Amino acid sequence: MLDHARDLESLHEATERLLTAAAGLDNASLAEPSRLPGWSRGHVLAHLARNADALVNVLEGRPMYPDAVTRDRDIERDAPRPLDVQVADVRATAEHFRRVAAVPADWARTVALRNGVTDVAARVPFRRLVEVELHHVDLGIGRELEDLSDDFTDRETDFLTERFAGHPDVPPLALTSPDGRTWRTGRADGTPAAVTGPAAELMGWLAGRRDGAALKTSDSSLPVLPPL
Repeated sequence: MLDHARDLESLHEATERLLTAAAGLDNASLAEPSRLPGWSRGHVLAHLARNADALVNVLEGRPMYPDAVTRDRDIERDAPRPLDVQVADVRATAEHFRRVAAVPADWARTVALRNGVTDVAARVPFRRLVEVELHHVDLGIGRELEDLSDDFTDRETDFLTERFAGHPDVPPLALTSPDGRTWRTGRADGTPAAVTGPAAELMGWLAGRRDGAALKTSDSSLPVLPPL
């Protein structure tokens, strides 16, 4: 069951953790590559700030981004900024999102995201939490997928398996973690290939953060998942 108030508190804690870690960088390390291909750490922080603005737009009924070109251009524009400017921007935009999300609203309403995707408003705080937690890992400054809570890992795996469920380019898959948690995803036709491994590795593979080398499959190889 969605609990947007709980997610907002988790989001605040995750944001403070990220900001504390980012504040230990310097301008030179900010310009170094992140774990995301083609992005520096500055790109990651710029994206986090602009994503907070975009999710405010979602909650207030405006388009998330004007268009994909504007989204990418704004990240490129903001990526080279000094560390103090980046950290201040992430903090200010996070606080703005928190204030907007605290306003009483119909949390069961449908909201529009990117590329025609819709969701219930109550899931938006968790979507922002995913951005903060995964991009903290993407910064490559000490936090790993294994450091994320079991609750977060399970929920994000739930979300990602739902997203790939029925996708014509994803074969039927049955995922299992060592403690017996299971997920089904991909096409509904055929016998699903079994994929097993640590929960963090399963989520990381689904989220495009791990290559799946630590996973075992009953098929000849893991499929290449479509981009998120």
